Amino acid sequence: MFRIRKQFHFSASHQLAHLPDDHQCVRLHGHNYVVELELSAGHRELTPAGFVRDFGEFADFKNWLDTNVDHRHLNEVLTDRNPSAEHLAVWIYDNWIEQYPQLTAVRVSETPKTWAEYTP
Repeated sequence: MFRIRKQFHFSASHQLAHLPDDHQCVRLHGHNYVVELELSAGHRELTPAGFVRDFGEFADFKNWLDTNVDHRHLNEVLTDRNPSAEHLAVWIYDNWIEQYPQLTAVRVSETPKTWAEYTP
């Protein structure tokens, strides 16, 4: 199995619900997010060029991130769920699995030391 990964960056704010009143994430705050897409394919599924997917084909995803989440308040974007890193990862997966059928994982980082990963 081959796996490729590509990282993307954006900045956004959010406030998390369903936490104790004194929890720091209840307050409005922001992060410099890192999103990592992982795509996988078997050796017989590679493109004629020998790729799982051409990295140049991620331009649409980068444009989508820039338009929909960069410098936005995520509570206004993910209106049907708490905008946690976990929910953001599954939301991205659900929005992009049709365009990238090889998508096997989405990772979201809010800080350099923390990651949430959705793997269906």
